[in-house]
Amino acid sequence: MTTSSARLMPVGSGTWVVPVSQSMKAIEKIVAEIARTDIPILLMGESGAGKEVLARRIHGLSENCDSPLAKITCASTDVDKLMAQLAGHLRTAADRKPAQGTLLFDEVSDLDSACQARLLHVLPDGDSIPALGTISSRVISSTTRELEEEVRAGRFRSELYYRINGVCLRLPPLRDRSEDIPALVEFLLAKHASQLGRRQPTLRQESLTTLMGYVWPGNIRELENVLRKIVVLGDEQLVLSELQLAPLPQKPEALTARTYSLKAAARAASREAERELIMEALARTRWNRKRAARELQISYKSLLYKLKQIGVEENEAN
Repeated sequence: MTTSSARLMPVGSGTWVVPVSQSMKAIEKIVAEIARTDIPILLMGESGAGKEVLARRIHGLSENCDSPLAKITCASTDVDKLMAQLAGHLRTAADRKPAQGTLLFDEVSDLDSACQARLLHVLPDGDSIPALGTISSRVISSTTRELEEEVRAGRFRSELYYRINGVCLRLPPLRDRSEDIPALVEFLLAKHASQLGRRQPTLRQESLTTLMGYVWPGNIRELENVLRKIVVLGDEQLVLSELQLAPLPQKPEALTARTYSLKAAARAASREAERELIMEALARTRWNRKRAARELQISYKSLLYKLKQIGVEENEAN
């Protein structure tokens, strides 16, 4: 039995598989609203969940899509390397556009304290006229860690966190959106068959059921590796038997309620702490949102978006 026909959309030089799951549809809706702005975006999610693919999707929909997306691998950089990589992205007197191209800071939580300080110095602070020497590109950051926890632990600067977190998108793991797997399977089989010069396999329904029921600790990256092997070997039963024999981590439902509730509680506490900081800044500035944004070291647009996120209405100013 063939998989359902994947709906594809071009993303720069790549392709975006249109999601089926409600969680990814919700993210897609937000992306459609913010892609054409210059608001900084923070992508959070497990390793292999597709953060870089989503970053390229955002770039492909932006007004800067004709300019390149440059990726900075934060785990392998120091201050000198960082500034060398940023050299072509800093605003000069000749720059007139609000943003040029896109900068992706991959695993931004891996930056050491010196790099964090230098990056904070060159990131725009939301002023209407950005200062010379600040980054002129759209900024997208990604991380597998909970940055709020990193901030509380003192490993990540709070000022930098608020500067890069204009909008935060959390990518769900593949195990929580298995309905997206059939389209991903069809796309990835076609991709690797084309690259390897092989015939594209057609998976049986029971094989697809196996793929949809697997936990995928490595997320989409692991799925792609499995499908590449099927294309190479031409034997889906052999590859999937190895998959079924591999030791699987517990499914989310099998985790203790305490483990799950602690994660949920931490996120809720983080959201509440952010709300309190915003409300305190607004109170100090008598609801002057521009002044409050400067105090919080985020852009005015970011503050307005966060007010909408936390459900603060205009009449609360009174």
